[in-house]
Amino acid sequence: MAASAATAELRSETSAIERLIEVTRADMARVNDMILARAQSHVDMVPELARYLIESGGKRLRPMLVVAAAQLFGEANGAEVNFAAAIEFLHNATLLHDDVVDESDMRRGRPAARMVWGNQASVLVGDFLLGQAFMMMVETGELPALSVIAKASTVIAEGEVFQLAKTGDLSTTPADYEEVIRAKTATLFEAATEIGAMAGGADAAGRQALRAYGLALGTAFQLADDVLDYRGEAGTMGKNAGDDLREGKMTLPLILALNEASAEERATIAGVLGNADAPDSGLGEVIAIFNRYRTLERTVEVAEGHANAAREALRNLPNSEMRALLGEIAEFSVGRAY
Repeated sequence: MAASAATAELRSETSAIERLIEVTRADMARVNDMILARAQSHVDMVPELARYLIESGGKRLRPMLVVAAAQLFGEANGAEVNFAAAIEFLHNATLLHDDVVDESDMRRGRPAARMVWGNQASVLVGDFLLGQAFMMMVETGELPALSVIAKASTVIAEGEVFQLAKTGDLSTTPADYEEVIRAKTATLFEAATEIGAMAGGADAAGRQALRAYGLALGTAFQLADDVLDYRGEAGTMGKNAGDDLREGKMTLPLILALNEASAEERATIAGVLGNADAPDSGLGEVIAIFNRYRTLERTVEVAEGHANAAREALRNLPNSEMRALLGEIAEFSVGRAY
């Protein structure tokens, strides 16, 4: 369908994410109502902590992708609302658990839930959100979609364990890193777009296309996040700049630098890596090494390759405004890193 003059003008004046928010607004209102309703519990701490995280910001990109994928195929059956809410609960459960594992102080620009309620409550409420996510999936009666979510949950947990095993490991390879982000981040994007396509009535080819799109999109998104951790000012991402380095996370900019650094430079990096009390001057020295070897720019280039793969995955689907918008979302995912 050819874009109207009004649509062309809208494109020129608003970002892809803003347009995605607009075209999914009605369905996302239903999703948000379900999210808030299912965060309720007779145990007061559960809704307090859950709502603290759920209402703390974020664009809710993952549930929007569920809704968008359902709209793309034009035969949405209503299950996409449950699917989208379940994806958001699963995502927030992983954030609660991640912050405990990483000992993070900040999340989305506010103190992490564990800093307010403690580690034990954060883990247990994360478990509550996981249970609610699966309940919402079961209520649709869509066993194939439930299978997708169950598999994704397992893979995400494996990714968390693998990342933990690689924390501070100077021998970590780019292949190791790719395995971590595929499991930790891209798998949830993959699940979101696949079950959205299923709710929209996609055939096997359409489902496969959206699965490939989500996987590539999620990979590009995480690569951009890893660059932003070093490029952004404190608070830009809702956490402190350089947190990945201080937490010992082996992300691609760091791995590329270690592969080319001199012995002295490697010692500088090792002195900051995993050191929660490392001064900003130490972070500055590491970033200077990154700049020397262009590792941030090279990471963005890798992200662009995955964004291109995401767009390519949509190529054989019927041309539509939604298909074009999803392609632009892939561009947006990397554009954040510039």
